[in-house]
Amino acid sequence: MHLTLDVIALGAPEVPAARGFYATVFSPAVTDGGDGGDGGDGGDSVGLDLHGTAQFELSVTDRIAADAGADPATSGFRGYLLTSTFDQPTEVTTLMDAAARSGAQVLKPAKKALFGSFSGVFRAPDGALWKLAAATGKDTGPAAQSPRPTETTVILGVAAPKASATFYRALGMTVDRDYGSKYIDFHPAKAAARLCLMERGVLARDAGTGKAGDGFPAMVLTHTAASRDDVDALLTAAAAAGGHVTAAAQTPGGDYCGHFTDPDGFWWKVTH
Repeated sequence: MHLTLDVIALGAPEVPAARGFYATVFSPAVTDGGDGGDGGDGGDSVGLDLHGTAQFELSVTDRIAADAGADPATSGFRGYLLTSTFDQPTEVTTLMDAAARSGAQVLKPAKKALFGSFSGVFRAPDGALWKLAAATGKDTGPAAQSPRPTETTVILGVAAPKASATFYRALGMTVDRDYGSKYIDFHPAKAAARLCLMERGVLARDAGTGKAGDGFPAMVLTHTAASRDDVDALLTAAAAAGGHVTAAAQTPGGDYCGHFTDPDGFWWKVTH
């Protein structure tokens, strides 16, 4: 039994519109999600490969909430921040501008930050918060025509990073960098996003928004298990470690899957 973050499911009011936004900004590889959609108009589930740094699935918010056993209503800060890192500032600026032209709300304009880094934050039309960053404040060469991230991370805003890390360790995750109560992350799965934990108020300030918020975050973190037994074992382990099973394992549409929330209320799907 070993929990990994393999896919991030993002809910959107209209999947074709969300697909168009992400295709314009990030130029990912787009695939049909296997639910009858063609990846264009009318598709209700679309997969995005963010250049080998993260795998996303775009689905209708009401649908992923129902599958998870959640009420789809949400308000305020959703409690997470998606972060993609690029080689140099010009690439960050290029993508921030593309996001704004495509309907995103800029929460923090791209600029040089503390310790020489360079970053900006926007809210996508589907409500997801994104931070684009470069480790350096100066360009080192010509910018890529289609900037590609070197790493993508989903940062969860939690009450206490140390306590939350204990939960994820109990499910088999391995800590990579541990800065105590400030920042803890885990080794990412191959071609998948990195999972990070940060105190909720600190994360909200970094995102340029208030920390108040409630309800379903329109995001479900997904683990692909090796067997049905592994699905059952992870759901049992999550409950024993302080999580809550919100949907028992069953076979809707052929896949054997169940859902749980971690102690801070973030949703996970475990599927085989």
